[in-house]
Amino acid sequence: MIVVTRLNGPRFAVNPDLLQRVESTPDTILTLIDGTKYIVTESLEEITELVVRYRARVAAATLDYSRESDELAPVTELRQQPRSLTAVPEAD
Repeated sequence: MIVVTRLNGPRFAVNPDLLQRVESTPDTILTLIDGTKYIVTESLEEITELVVRYRARVAAATLDYSRESDELAPVTELRQQPRSLTAVPEAD
């Protein structure tokens, strides 16, 4: 989640995965994929930086988790096994 500020002061969190677009007209407008719009005090550049930092945190946490857990090992082991090609009968 990224934390942004409404024009009248309250702060709230937005899931950046739900952002469809960010506009600067001159107010910054966040449009979510469901069409909901929020006007915030942060600039377009600040929103972009917040999203980049959020995604970096998610990627870093994923890497940390994969180093600490063997739960991901079976998935990666599947990728290492060669796949055999077998003929699939065509449907009538």
